[in-house]
Amino acid sequence: AVKWYRKAAEQGDALAQSSLGLCYYNGLGVTKDYAVAVRWFRKAAEQGDALAQLALGLCYYNGWGVTKDYAVAVGWYRKAAEQGDASAQSKLGECYANGRGVRKNYSEAMKWYRKAAEQGDETAKKKLQRLGY
Repeated sequence: AVKWYRKAAEQGDALAQSSLGLCYYNGLGVTKDYAVAVRWFRKAAEQGDALAQLALGLCYYNGWGVTKDYAVAVGWYRKAAEQGDASAQSKLGECYANGRGVRKNYSEAMKWYRKAAEQGDETAKKKLQRLGY
């Protein structure tokens, strides 16, 4: 699969770029390499691929393949969250709840947790329950 993802990715296909990034991120068919994953995620994310935007946010949040930067992570989470990605919405809520990359803001955290929970995101549902909502 990596061979075909690479061919399509090199031609600019965002889904293939995102998929190739996931291969490197998880070490599927290639040696795990976060820095290479980040390069492919960025190409797809810049084309608007929500999964790649979320993955790139995770990389910046955790310092995988890049220097840890919560503010950059928030920017990528927001792009994916605004496209309706529930995991990104939950992660964005977490950033607001903990003041990572943004000022702590519980109303913003709740807003994003609710959006994620409405789509069935279990993590967001648990966060809302813990916060009494």
